[in-house]
Amino acid sequence: MDVKDLFESIKKFEGKEVTLEGWVRNNRNQSNFGFVDFNDGTYFKSLQLVYDKELKDFDNISKIRVGSAIRVKGKIVKSEGSGQSHEMKVSSVELLGDSPEDYPIQPKRHTREFLREVAYLRPRTNLFNAVFRVRSVAAQAIHEYFQSHNYVYFHSPIITAADCEGSDQMFKLTTFDLNNVPKDEKGNADFKKDLFGKKVYITGSGQLHGETYALAYKKIYTFGPTLRTEKSNTKTHANEFWMIEPEVAFCDLNGIMNIEEEMLKFVIKYVMDKCPLEMEFFDKFVEKGIIEKLNKVLNSKFVRITHHDAITLLKEANVKWEFEPEYGEDIAKEHEKYITEHFNGPVFITDWPKDIKAYYMKLNPDNETVAAVDLEVPGSGELMGGSQREDDYDKLINRMKELNIDYSEMDWYTNLRRFGGCYHSGFGLGFERLIMYLTGIENIRDVIPYPRTPNNCDY
Repeated sequence: MDVKDLFESIKKFEGKEVTLEGWVRNNRNQSNFGFVDFNDGTYFKSLQLVYDKELKDFDNISKIRVGSAIRVKGKIVKSEGSGQSHEMKVSSVELLGDSPEDYPIQPKRHTREFLREVAYLRPRTNLFNAVFRVRSVAAQAIHEYFQSHNYVYFHSPIITAADCEGSDQMFKLTTFDLNNVPKDEKGNADFKKDLFGKKVYITGSGQLHGETYALAYKKIYTFGPTLRTEKSNTKTHANEFWMIEPEVAFCDLNGIMNIEEEMLKFVIKYVMDKCPLEMEFFDKFVEKGIIEKLNKVLNSKFVRITHHDAITLLKEANVKWEFEPEYGEDIAKEHEKYITEHFNGPVFITDWPKDIKAYYMKLNPDNETVAAVDLEVPGSGELMGGSQREDDYDKLINRMKELNIDYSEMDWYTNLRRFGGCYHSGFGLGFERLIMYLTGIENIRDVIPYPRTPNNCDY
């Protein structure tokens, strides 16, 4: 049986003998008795095993090392010590997999930097056991929210010729022998001889393909891995990460903001309900007050402010900025922090300057801004980014021309505006950013199992 099932019905098993299989977190032995912290990965709490001299193999049990896999039988009894309500009085222990003395995850405090070096073992620690369970539960929450609201789960292609984020941010894909690349008459790589007969990329976003399906199903969402070549070593960037990208037909900018707010609140409540022990751990050891912070979000109405008004707010603030806020320009981390603190909660910043946003965003009547929105949250900054999409064919083509975007092979996308097009909107949510927000973990490398960042592709 699983330790989770045991703990959730502990009184039912009181006085009964059970068999469990799992790993030794610690083994503290004394002359006449010993204690094992036992965990099988199904529950955040460990079960205390108590063994004594009456067992014929007492000496062997007392020598079982940390990290070993065991099968244990015993009776569940009320605990006489503090720290747990029940424990197991052991009747037998079978060693299934030994662990050497130099096992890296010993019962002591390890730095997160060290644990990244043994990433294949770090989910055996309390911190990462909690982080990756929350990641799993949050993923389920994402699916439950969208599925319960009539969305179709759309699987966007990983290999694409569509340039959504800019080809300089996308990984190039080829079957060429890089030591012997075929050249065309101009001396450039001849991609006509490559597997797909053209230059292709690994996806940087599923949005463009998602739009095509939204204009058939009305509401779709993608949820999968995304890869970008950005050479950034910050705590919030990685070259491989997961994205959630909903796309909704007959939905304007205000409508998509309503969905963003509702979805985020749903996921927060779902995780807090399903992972109470993990959240208590984060609140105590990672970010004190995180439960209060998230509860506050659940009970708040998100503020909405235009980019222009946000810049005005920043300029009027009595603050010495490292990066001076300017109309028509992006905002920095310090600005995001100030804005969320000023409004004491999450803030939607809307109507961004067109020159710093993507070509597919709907041009506002002022011809200077687009119907785009970023959601800023306390402690994490930007969490989601979205927009109403340009649904006017001519305006979209003109915008692509302005930005020198080759649309010759993107008629499948631009024609959506010709063949029964409608107003529609969508947003992107970086899943790792969400997990950082939910757990208080500050580094993206610690919320994804095997981080891929510049100069780091281990395992």
